[in-house]
Amino acid sequence: MALEKHKEQDYGENPTQVRQTDKYKEEYVHSFVDKWDDLIDWDGRAKSEGSFFIDELKRRGKKKILDVATGTGFHSVRLLNEGFEVISADGSPEMLAKAFANGRRHGHVLRTVQADWRWLNRDVHGKYDAVICLGNSFTHLFEERDRRKALAEFYACLRHDGILILDQRNYDMILDEGFKSKHTYYYCGDNVEAKPEFVDEGLARFQYKFSDGGTFHLNMFPLRQAYTERLMKEVGFQQVHKFADFKETYRQEDPDFIVFIAEKRYPDTPGAKEEA
Repeated sequence: MALEKHKEQDYGENPTQVRQTDKYKEEYVHSFVDKWDDLIDWDGRAKSEGSFFIDELKRRGKKKILDVATGTGFHSVRLLNEGFEVISADGSPEMLAKAFANGRRHGHVLRTVQADWRWLNRDVHGKYDAVICLGNSFTHLFEERDRRKALAEFYACLRHDGILILDQRNYDMILDEGFKSKHTYYYCGDNVEAKPEFVDEGLARFQYKFSDGGTFHLNMFPLRQAYTERLMKEVGFQQVHKFADFKETYRQEDPDFIVFIAEKRYPDTPGAKEEA
């Protein structure tokens, strides 16, 4: 069956009132997905984040990775290049099609799965050493019950000593001080402008403007760091480490992104029998 290609985003007459988790399926229209790699710039992003995620996974001895927000495949391809075993999942069929094409272009056949995080274990089977949820993707979830359900599904996917790596924009800064992103780390594309058009405690509506005049939006929930960390612990993660723009410190002024590494294993306990 051919992939249905939605041509235009549609938020109705009151875009700032559109605050539903399921909206993301309509936001990633074909024309937006087709430009997504111009926004992130694979080479620029690889240079800016360096080997942070690769190093953290290797340091912890993780091998089998579930990339639950693969997008156009950037991190899946990087991890495959480093010898990891990767399953690439996304809720958007448009993104998965682009990711698969990008994988082929880089010499890989991605193992892709379309999956909603809230029912992840229905579509993704087995246990993983790590789940990665990157690219500010978790903020597509607007309801707390959806966030809790998704985190619980991530937790259930992991082996007894597995980890979750999740990132988000520094929404504390955006809500309290205003937007001043340097776009040094994540959205590195030239001639692409990405900035919030509207922000309150329940919505961050971002505008993405491209050099050819194309303009798109994403409606996301502005998660505060303490809230995200609390939810992780409440669903069962034992330890949560925070990094500011890939540095485990808050001495850096106004980081653009926060990275959480949540550990399932109880601290200072001997290893249990390995799961299948």
